[in-house]
Amino acid sequence: MIDRSTIFMVGASMIALLVVLELVRRRHLSEEYSLLWLGTALVMLVVGAWRDLLHSLAALVNIHHPPNLLFLLAALFLLFIQLYFSTVITRLTRESKEAAQQIALLRHELSQLRGQQMDREDDSAD
Repeated sequence: MIDRSTIFMVGASMIALLVVLELVRRRHLSEEYSLLWLGTALVMLVVGAWRDLLHSLAALVNIHHPPNLLFLLAALFLLFIQLYFSTVITRLTRESKEAAQQIALLRHELSQLRGQQMDREDDSAD
């Protein structure tokens, strides 16, 4: 017989999968980031449906209480996500700085060209 915690875990995993797919469909979440969340939901689904796997993995790494392994994996996953998003933020910051510098140079060149054009118009008016 299936216990309520298994039903809850499988149901929560299915809801997570559907939410991620809907966010991607509505373009609120890019495909690049959705892979992380889809992978998480699939792992939740596998661990929730196949409890013996959790117990076997816990025994393999010598963790006596299998739910502690879930907490460890969740903490490692969150650290991985933070590292990934930190690299994305660093790249976007660098790209924004470069774009701002290029815009400043273009504005400077545009003001110089406008100044030269005004000087020519003044010279032709004389």
